[in-house]
Amino acid sequence: MRLIASDIDGTILGHDGKISDRTVAAFQDAADAGVDIVFVTGRPPRWLDPIRERIGHLGTVICSNGAVTYDLATESVTASHLVPWEVVADVRAIVRGLVPEPYFALESLTGLHVEPGFLKPDAPLAAAVVPTQLLPQMADGGIIKLLAVVHHGSPDDFLELVRPRIGGLLAVTHSAPRSAMLEMGPPGINKAVTLAEYAAARGIAPADVVAFGDMPNDIEMLGWAGAGYAMGGGHPEALAAARLTAPLFEDDGVAQVIEARLAALR
Repeated sequence: MRLIASDIDGTILGHDGKISDRTVAAFQDAADAGVDIVFVTGRPPRWLDPIRERIGHLGTVICSNGAVTYDLATESVTASHLVPWEVVADVRAIVRGLVPEPYFALESLTGLHVEPGFLKPDAPLAAAVVPTQLLPQMADGGIIKLLAVVHHGSPDDFLELVRPRIGGLLAVTHSAPRSAMLEMGPPGINKAVTLAEYAAARGIAPADVVAFGDMPNDIEMLGWAGAGYAMGGGHPEALAAARLTAPLFEDDGVAQVIEARLAALR
């Protein structure tokens, strides 16, 4: 075990926004043993405070499902894959032709742009985000993700409907267990692709990587890593993609696996 790659939400971070003390200690013990740590998330760079504050991680975070590589020590983007406005416009038109009342948002390197109707009034970000029309000039900030939501149905059904129609325009996945929201990023880019580049640059083979995840946006990463662990209770497709299963998040599953693997190295 030379590298631990972990998803954040639902894997080490709960709906209450907390990371357990046991999980914090497990990552610290791994780092002290010389294991490289990288977090691999659907979150954008602006939303990494739990990792910084609780784990004290100041290294690399692979964000936005692989579209952005971010250095927490310098608070800077070190690599990115961008989506042209023309592709955004084409995909929006396709989705609008498939479902009634879809709403869209853009994640860019400079922030979040949300159109009216995307957020429900009781959504956590609703009070902090001013809705606006999505415009071509937003591409100047470097678009890294197009989000689409419908306020009905399931995320799995929405994904199954949209992904075949998008073709190679964008990579489509989801990570929200209850909200029918899709995350669409640069074609050919996912967590595994960027993580593989990170590992190769450090001479680390897939066989030496332990990865953790729980949702469809983790599928490629769990299949690529030599020891890919889907969280017990995770999405069925994540569980099917992984060779191994970690204990439940509620039981500090990631910490349990790290502790056992560190003990085996001694």
